[in-house]
Amino acid sequence: MKYAFIIGSNAFVVPSGRVCYSGQQGEVEFLRINSIYHDLSPNAVEPVLKIDLNVCDLEDNPVKLVANKLVSGTAYIVKQERDYIQVLKQDGTQIIQVHQLDDETAMSLEHYIVAELEVNTPVAVIRITGDFKLGELNISAENEKLYVNDIGYANSALAGNKQLEFTTEGVML
Repeated sequence: MKYAFIIGSNAFVVPSGRVCYSGQQGEVEFLRINSIYHDLSPNAVEPVLKIDLNVCDLEDNPVKLVANKLVSGTAYIVKQERDYIQVLKQDGTQIIQVHQLDDETAMSLEHYIVAELEVNTPVAVIRITGDFKLGELNISAENEKLYVNDIGYANSALAGNKQLEFTTEGVML
């Protein structure tokens, strides 16, 4: 099953719902998609987007979710709906949001992203936004930008046969 991760104005299509980072402590999984939301008939049991998450806020405080439940970083607020999970500080500042886009929204993204989605047909399109840390990497992801340690990534659509991985050298597939 392929997944498309939309981060900033970039699309990364990979064969798994697992995203990692590599740094001084080796490879660490920062996001795992456990289940996804799909539109179902009214009589069907409604699945939700469920994730495991392992990041830090910008002050290096750990934020860890297992199946959408906060297991470390108790000073945070977790908001969730069937298609997104958002982690906020107590003051309402967003740390990270993981949002599964519906088909209509995904197909209204930039043409270069839509072309990659049409070719690769991922099972889900996941948008990641926020300001957080992955080890020694500072990540800033909004709708139009992705910065990894102040290195900007924009307007790309890439597909690969390996997992999506953030490193000090950049974003790898």
